[in-house]
Amino acid sequence: MPQNVKVPHVAPTLSLPAEQVPETPAPDAQLIFDARAVNVSYGGKLAVEDVNLALHQHEITALIGPSGCGKSTFLRCLNRMNDLIPSARVDGEIIYHGENLYDRGIDPVQVRKCIGMVFQKPNPFPKSIFENVAFGPKVLGMKGDMDQIVEGALRRASLWDEVKDRLKENAFGMSGGQQQRLCIARALATEPDVLLMDEPCSALDPISTSAIEDLMVELKERYTIVIVTHNMQQAARVADRTAFFSLGDPVDGQRAGVLVEVDATSKIFTNPSDPRTNDYVTGRFG
Repeated sequence: MPQNVKVPHVAPTLSLPAEQVPETPAPDAQLIFDARAVNVSYGGKLAVEDVNLALHQHEITALIGPSGCGKSTFLRCLNRMNDLIPSARVDGEIIYHGENLYDRGIDPVQVRKCIGMVFQKPNPFPKSIFENVAFGPKVLGMKGDMDQIVEGALRRASLWDEVKDRLKENAFGMSGGQQQRLCIARALATEPDVLLMDEPCSALDPISTSAIEDLMVELKERYTIVIVTHNMQQAARVADRTAFFSLGDPVDGQRAGVLVEVDATSKIFTNPSDPRTNDYVTGRFG
């Protein structure tokens, strides 16, 4: 964001396209993101086509669909991670708290401060547990007691009690599930209001997966969460709304990812509007 612009933590009330309104929307749900006609291409080849998607405050939205349909590509649009790929181009608008993230003058670093991200595999830095969590606040020049910042982030990630006596130890000595929660703590330390999670449990065992899912449900009271997952049971367990992506019709031999439908999770899994969604959630394809 421009240095003189402070992103508000209360989103404006905007309208969703009629076909994308969930069956039972929360009456006070506020819009955080409004993606409008988003197209993403790599090296001139279209990867995601014409995505319109609204995401609401304090909800978990799951992006599901077969491999290669653009879920992660779209997720990376939400905090401008695609900017780091030289061949990537993003067209359309992504409105975040009333501002288009792709307007000229918007600082991608500030965007990523407001919109944190956790990746598929735990990726702690080769530093101590403390320094992993403190890294972001230090880089951004955040003011305050660093010990309190680190402790607060670790507590929100449900990790403090497990590591409080070994904060100076290397993060690589932690279990896989602990490392992923450390990465969540690292993302939370910069005080974002959105947390993006790209298949955060795919490399974890069932016990660690359950811990991360429980944590997500706790965190949505304070944050808005968008998760990409291939685990439909996981989406059904944790998500308030689910968006189904698939591959569109071939154009010149290429198939781009398209958003088929988005709705309340219960409806997506029990009574979807589009037969393509029904085929996917019932295992007929994908």
